Amino acid sequence: MHSMSMKRASWRARFGAILLAGGCLTLSACGLLSEQPDETAAWSANKLYSEAKDALSAGDYPRAVTLYEKLESRYPFGRFAQQAQIDTAYANYKDGETAAALAAVDRFIQLHPNHPNVDYAYYLKGLINFNDNLGWLGRFSGQDLSERDPKAARAAYDAFHTLVTRFPESKYAPDSAARMQYIVNSLAQHEVHAARYYYRRGAYLAAVNRAQQALKEYDGAPANEEALYIMIRSYDALGMKDLRDDAERVMKLNYPDSDFIRYGERRKERSWWQMF
Repeated sequence: MHSMSMKRASWRARFGAILLAGGCLTLSACGLLSEQPDETAAWSANKLYSEAKDALSAGDYPRAVTLYEKLESRYPFGRFAQQAQIDTAYANYKDGETAAALAAVDRFIQLHPNHPNVDYAYYLKGLINFNDNLGWLGRFSGQDLSERDPKAARAAYDAFHTLVTRFPESKYAPDSAARMQYIVNSLAQHEVHAARYYYRRGAYLAAVNRAQQALKEYDGAPANEEALYIMIRSYDALGMKDLRDDAERVMKLNYPDSDFIRYGERRKERSWWQMF
């Protein structure tokens, strides 16, 4: 019995040694795999910036972001570091990484509020939030900014407004102003979408409230024509004749040739994707 116990102990010891050796080999192999040489280790700041710029131009946005981040971490006080920060935001924006892009551009604005290119940073922040590229499905569905969550639209408006107000001579100011107008129209249309939804479901008071919101907050927006029409129809459904007449008077004064008065809807040419 004693001999058998010794044999079992000896076998366990040998087996444990084999497992330990195997584990060491496995760990060594994993270590070799994870310790791949960094080709950029000896690159200068100029080399890193040049390669990142080439990657950005070629549309390899993940590589561009990686190289810009290495540049900033290795040469934080070099002449390329600040440009790398804003280029990182742009690369993330082009790659569809909205959260990372906003974080990068906000960081740049916070660290460099008086940078010569801070106007571009605000413009880029507006573009990121504006996100006017809906993609293939969005184009064919006819979806526009007014049909999406207005939070990003308001953030875009704020960024463009800051740019136009602080840097009226910026080369980005005219486009920012045009986008601001589009956003105002879209936000008004967002309220009208809601008013139309409530009207069609018989919630006439709610429809009036949302239409009034559009008129109050977005004076002059094209969507307000339909907002007034919804108010007329809603007041009529509620039996509020005086308020209906008041709304109709305002409608005829501001939109004397309105399609809504003539046809009950806006007549317009269909976009090409709606013809299929």
